[in-house]
Amino acid sequence: MPIRPLLRIAALSLVVGLAAAAPAAAKVFSPTTFTLANGLEVVVITNMRAPIVTHMVWYHVGAADEPRGKSGVAHYLEHLMFKGTDQIKPGEFSKIVARNGGRDNAFTTHDYTGYYQNVASDRLPLVMRMEADRMANLRLTDAVARPELDVVLEERRMRTDNDPASQLYEQAQRALFIHHPYGVPVIGWEPEIRALTYEDALAFYRTWYAPNNATLVIAGAVTADTVKPLAEQFYGPIPARPVPARVRVAEPEHVAAVRVEMTSDRVRQPSWSRRYVAPSHHAGDTKLAYPLEVLAEILGGGETSRLNRALVVDQHVAASVGADYEAAALDLGSFAIYASPHPGGEIAALEHAVEAEVRHVCEDGVTDDEMARAKLRLQAATIYALDSLSTGARTIGTALSTGSTVDDVEAWPERIGAVTAEQIRDAARAVLKDDTAITSLLKPARTS
Repeated sequence: MPIRPLLRIAALSLVVGLAAAAPAAAKVFSPTTFTLANGLEVVVITNMRAPIVTHMVWYHVGAADEPRGKSGVAHYLEHLMFKGTDQIKPGEFSKIVARNGGRDNAFTTHDYTGYYQNVASDRLPLVMRMEADRMANLRLTDAVARPELDVVLEERRMRTDNDPASQLYEQAQRALFIHHPYGVPVIGWEPEIRALTYEDALAFYRTWYAPNNATLVIAGAVTADTVKPLAEQFYGPIPARPVPARVRVAEPEHVAAVRVEMTSDRVRQPSWSRRYVAPSHHAGDTKLAYPLEVLAEILGGGETSRLNRALVVDQHVAASVGADYEAAALDLGSFAIYASPHPGGEIAALEHAVEAEVRHVCEDGVTDDEMARAKLRLQAATIYALDSLSTGARTIGTALSTGSTVDDVEAWPERIGAVTAEQIRDAARAVLKDDTAITSLLKPARTS
């Protein structure tokens, strides 16, 4: 998979569907929603299959909202949120969750930051109390925060600096977004990470972490009638605060293609990718978003996809191939095609074969049969999503953190079903332009 954010949330593009359109009759998770007096939006997804719950708090802020020169502060704050309040000592939060049979973690992306616990349903009041406490009462000192900076730097070394594929992705992302903050890695640039202080993290916390800039999502063996008084008890007393608008610089028009190549003696299998700036459900020509979701499935959605059949099965120029579309971004998204050549094969032949298939789609469109099968696979994903407590919570949390609504999520299968072959062809022509694309090549070092 060529798209590697710091903490990628698993395959939500199959379910999120985020255009601002009229609510449809289709239902996916059938949640109940309400809003507290302080502005905290609460979503409850009842699922009684097991006596457990997922409790998630989503803050509508991410790495793309960081002050210039402070890259990594959103992710650094995520780490520091486990460093204590007046009620909970540094490092005790996760230990308390574990002692009560649960698991917890957190994640940062460009557009949002999330914290979650999976616990038995009778432990829900405990985690709600603790999460509400750190929403309002985080306490930091340099002595507590400074060692965590070393943890973040080691995370960057492990996940990026010691992984050629991640290094190349980081460089390609910077080329894809030459001005917009999506081109800055979520974890941050190393020199700027080193310069961060706990005061920087606290300033970010005090600016953005407020109930009126957050969504609480609870999924599992619980009802809204149970959750509402608990939410009012624990989160209700936290006062709302003024939160700035999320103003980000715009990405300028791209007028040239860029190639990013990397050779490493740690690479055994070469790989190739091509990425395009694309509209999302919230930015650019948003009417293209649903067709692009179907197009990504047609081109690269598994063994029966067009690219796999052509490049892997028929032509034997690729060992693997796929496509990916980032639809749920708050700003512009991206469309990617990625592949590895067949053992002994040439990247040039692989690239030419991909270009031929893309040209074929842009010129001739897609068939009714492959469109119908792609829609069916996408819509089936919503059924499988019901088997997981976390998928619904993550899907709705993502949607509400990036400007969409519960109705958008619930109507997604119907809107996918309404996409036409003509719309898919038009979307391909609008986005898949090789003269402004970013092409990445990762190659093994030659051995003598």
